[in-house]
Amino acid sequence: MATPKNILVVHGPNLNLLGSREPAHYGSATLAAIDQRLLERARAAGATLASYQSNVEGELVNRIQQAQREKVEFIIINPAAFTHTSIALRDALAAVAIPFVEVHLSNVFAREKFRHHSYFTDIAVGIVSGLGGKGYELALDFALQYSPGA
Repeated sequence: MATPKNILVVHGPNLNLLGSREPAHYGSATLAAIDQRLLERARAAGATLASYQSNVEGELVNRIQQAQREKVEFIIINPAAFTHTSIALRDALAAVAIPFVEVHLSNVFAREKFRHHSYFTDIAVGIVSGLGGKGYELALDFALQYSPGA
């Protein structure tokens, strides 16, 4: 039995457009549908889950800092385009020292060369890339069973 967790899911810029935005890359599921599936899975496991999306880098930094005050135990983050540009988000994640998994709906390594670099991967517990909305669910399953050092 997994220990109940307090989990935060952070969605970066343009993910509010899921369902209509480039479905060949990002699938047809909406962000609301992805968040609802995650919430149901977390509740079934006895965990608390909150989701947050913003197109604004500073708001994402603030939310990650707030997570520390809320005693969040694990973060699932899709930094989206900020993956390749945001040292501020990286610094926020490093500062709060909350373990996290980096999630990408598309396979960023099969896309444009500029998408191959992430400012997060080397400090993430893991990365899920290219599995669509299912990648969030796999990251959640991992978070629910995560034990540092195991």
